[in-house]
Amino acid sequence: MKERVVVAMSGGVDSSTAAAILGDEGYDVIGISMQIWDYSTESHAMSGAEGSDKFGTCCSLNDINDARRVAEKLGIPFYILNLEEEFEKNVVDYFVSEYIKGRTPNPCVPCNQKLKFDMLLNYAIKIGASKVATGHYAKVIKEGERYFIKRGVDRSKDQSYFLFNLSQEQLKRAIFPLGDYTKSDIRRMAKIFGLNVAEKEESQEICFVPDNDYGNFIRKRLDAEKIEGGEIVTTDGNIIGRHKGLLFYTIGQRKGLGVSYERPLYVSEIDLENNRLIVGESDSVVKREFIVENVNWSIPQLITSIRALVQIRYRHNASEAEITTLSPLPTGERIKVRGNQEDSNTVNVIFDEPQRAITPGQAAVFYNGDTLIGGGWIKEVF
Repeated sequence: MKERVVVAMSGGVDSSTAAAILGDEGYDVIGISMQIWDYSTESHAMSGAEGSDKFGTCCSLNDINDARRVAEKLGIPFYILNLEEEFEKNVVDYFVSEYIKGRTPNPCVPCNQKLKFDMLLNYAIKIGASKVATGHYAKVIKEGERYFIKRGVDRSKDQSYFLFNLSQEQLKRAIFPLGDYTKSDIRRMAKIFGLNVAEKEESQEICFVPDNDYGNFIRKRLDAEKIEGGEIVTTDGNIIGRHKGLLFYTIGQRKGLGVSYERPLYVSEIDLENNRLIVGESDSVVKREFIVENVNWSIPQLITSIRALVQIRYRHNASEAEITTLSPLPTGERIKVRGNQEDSNTVNVIFDEPQRAITPGQAAVFYNGDTLIGGGWIKEVF
């Protein structure tokens, strides 16, 4: 019997071509689109105005219809799995709560971990599939008894960064058919397969936030009194204005500060305790040392110190750093402490060369060459 694989089909060219490639390789392919968001409820109050309800391209009704047409073209079964409630809980609630805490979230990471490689994978297993495939530009390799993620061949599209939190069991059941191809290769292959999405435009925006206006998105989910303005203070202690609420700012931000100054200013720190926005000149956002918590290691050995390339956001060029364990636990495992709360490795990272805008809430992902060896969440920057 052919090995059955579920492909997470978003309606874009990448996941569509992934399904086509696997079918061409002889897999028994089933296409599933995850219905994760009711886009009709997320229009601005001025609905109908030009650009007032523009979303990123991923999993909207039009995208699901595109995925359905691709499945028909390929002759594979196609289903829709409603995960709206799970998406709200695991991605949207996390997204909002992180901004409230003065951190900058990365919603793609929990979406991959919790929805695609947890809930969708569980459903796939129930219908007799052994693995889940996606359109990520990355690769899974096995060395000994361990599974690792490697960067995709197309470094400009490499998406391994978003996959650092996958467990060994999830990696065992993951397929990334696009890892050995460039984006231009995929568009060319989509045309050869006759897919209607071959030239479909892609979006880098957050899929569930209209107009990429995350501030308005969060504002609608909070009571007005929870959004408190406060002082804008320079790094040398001068009060130069007032901010409209800390959740509307992120480290390294320059535009939209609402203050006039003789030189360009950037958000250097979000002081949640004192409700202050700390701003400074360009060098104030260039730092070397930070703490990373909840680290998920792919390497098997318990480490105390290791050198690696560290990537601190999706478009950041990973740079050399020293990583030192602060709370050593059995690598790759999480142990139960304080009741049901989970704990895991916390590490200190020091870059060889200072880097711009190391941001709490973002992921820090560790590489040995092109192989992902671990990653966690930036907690504190020094």
